[in-house]
Amino acid sequence: MAKAIQALFVFFFLAAANACNSDPVEDQVLLPSNLNVAVEILENGMVRVNFSADRANFFRIGFGAGNQEPELATGSSASFRYTVPGTYTITVQAHATEADFIKREEAVTITEQLLGIGLPTTGFESPMSYDGYSLVWNDEFNSSTLSSDWVFDLGDGCPNLCGWGNNELQFYRRENTQLKDGYLIITARRENFGGKNFTSSRLKTQATRNFQFGRMDIRAAMPRGQGIWPAIWMLGESITEVSWPACGEIDIMEMIGGNATGRDDTVHGTLHWDNNGSYAYRGGKKTLAGGAKLADNFHVYSVIWDESKITWLLDDVVYHEQDISPASMDEFRAPFFFILNVAVGGNWPGNPDSTTIFPQQMAVDYVRVFQKE
Repeated sequence: MAKAIQALFVFFFLAAANACNSDPVEDQVLLPSNLNVAVEILENGMVRVNFSADRANFFRIGFGAGNQEPELATGSSASFRYTVPGTYTITVQAHATEADFIKREEAVTITEQLLGIGLPTTGFESPMSYDGYSLVWNDEFNSSTLSSDWVFDLGDGCPNLCGWGNNELQFYRRENTQLKDGYLIITARRENFGGKNFTSSRLKTQATRNFQFGRMDIRAAMPRGQGIWPAIWMLGESITEVSWPACGEIDIMEMIGGNATGRDDTVHGTLHWDNNGSYAYRGGKKTLAGGAKLADNFHVYSVIWDESKITWLLDDVVYHEQDISPASMDEFRAPFFFILNVAVGGNWPGNPDSTTIFPQQMAVDYVRVFQKE
């Protein structure tokens, strides 16, 4: 009996010793699985990424811009705005722990058009002739140098008209205008010059080409973005004698940039004048259908102007008419000159914000003036 008890004691002692000497079994981490990633390319360089995975405790995401490392994501989606064209690798990591994860990579190509800084290749074109009219002047911008018909307004309007009368933020320079591929291109940039944070250009035919009545066709592609304010317009040549608004103003095309309805998608046509000593204006507008933007294609902006009325057209479709027959509107029965410009900021559009991508360009394909035979 004593030997049996002794043997049993030895057995349990050895078993306990073996248990103490054996290595512990580490817990195995189950990695996430079924990682799904969907990339949406939105407007103005914005990309949204939606993701999901089984057994994921958290996600990290990197958008491949610069030296950015994947960062902790909140929820199941993340967004990022690209500002430079290129191809980027988006990396999504589904984590069980910080060290245990699976990942998926998706390539995304951001073009100038997606950023809103490239020129479209399609759009409406108007004819070179109309029944009952003759082409009396045109500039197709096919030369390597700008015609002497165009002169520049320079600076910020100071001291006489600081902010050009609208609290605009740009400094106008010649260097922001170029002729390229048959287009006159005005570029608005975010840069410090002349005490301003933005630069652009403003051209006119004052004292070189003035017109009284006719059909004016201007084919152009618009910029876009909050605080961007392109305009194709005319002023009465009498402005040096009678000032504004007594000289009269014909806005063939204005657009105030921004993502809200009625901004990047809407053209405005307006008259400004002196109504027997009081400032007056009248106008109309046209908004594109289906969420299209004026920057997406070239459009032709036109007015048909005679002694009694002015008619505004977008791509040869009338969207507004204004009677100018009253004697109080005599300024519209006198010669006017053209102005092309892209303003930045101002009373009407408001200032650029974090969504505004620079540079922005207005490209003019041609300016044509037809008058009745």
